[in-house]
Amino acid sequence: MSEQIVLFDLASKEPRSCWSLNPWKTRMLLNYKGLDYRTEWVEYPDIQPTLSPHLPPNGIDVPYTIPTIRLPSGTYVTDSRKIAAALEEAHPSPPIHLDSPTLAKLEDLMRRIMVALQPVYIPLVPKRLLNEASLPHWHSTRPRWVGTSSIDEYERMNPASEAWDRAENFLKEVTGLLKAQADGPCFLGREVSYADFVWAGFLIFLRRMGEDVLEEGLRRSGDKEVHEALLKGLEPWTKRCDY
Repeated sequence: MSEQIVLFDLASKEPRSCWSLNPWKTRMLLNYKGLDYRTEWVEYPDIQPTLSPHLPPNGIDVPYTIPTIRLPSGTYVTDSRKIAAALEEAHPSPPIHLDSPTLAKLEDLMRRIMVALQPVYIPLVPKRLLNEASLPHWHSTRPRWVGTSSIDEYERMNPASEAWDRAENFLKEVTGLLKAQADGPCFLGREVSYADFVWAGFLIFLRRMGEDVLEEGLRRSGDKEVHEALLKGLEPWTKRCDY
C-alpha cells in the first residue's frame, strides 16, 4: 500500500480549498503532526459511492460523512474525532491532548453553537461555497433536517440575526475558555492542542462563507482579538488548505 494518507474532503467552488469545519480539524491535525497526505475532493452526492465499499454505514441519519481518511495500511477511518484518536495513537508526538477538560467543554459548546447557527449556514453554504454538482443534494437533505419544504422557506422563517442572538452567549463562553490561559494564544496557553483545531476550524468555516459572517461571529464573541490571535498562531498548520 502507499505510505501516503488520503484525506477525503468536501469540494468547493474555485479557488478550491478546505471550507467545512470538520475536515479542517483533520487537515490541521495532519499538518501539525507533519504527516504525508494527499487530498481527494468529493462532491456531496459522491460521498456514499466513494466510501461505502470500504466502510459500514454510520448508525445515524447520514450514513457516510466527510472527513474520512485512508491510512497507509488501507484502513479507512471516518468522523473527525475518531480520526484524531487514531492518528494520536499512531503518531503520539507532538501530543494534542484529547483528554483535556477544556476540549470536552468546547465540544459541548460547539454542538450548541452549530444548532443555533443553522439559519446562518444552511442558506449560505449552497450560495457561497458549493459547486453545481452538490446543490441538489444540499437542497434535498437540509430542509428535511430542519422540517421545512425548502431552504428558502427555512431562511424566511428563521432570520440570521436571531440565530446569532441565540449563539451569542455560547460564543462568549468559548471566549472565556480561550482567555483562561493568560499566556495564550491557544486554549492551553502556548501549547497547541486539538481544541485549537476544533475552534479554528469553525472560525475558518465562517470566513469561507464570507468576511461578513466571520466579522459577525467575532463581534458576537465579545473579544475578537483573542480569536484572531488563535488563527494567527495556527497559521503554520492552516496554510496548506487546497491539496
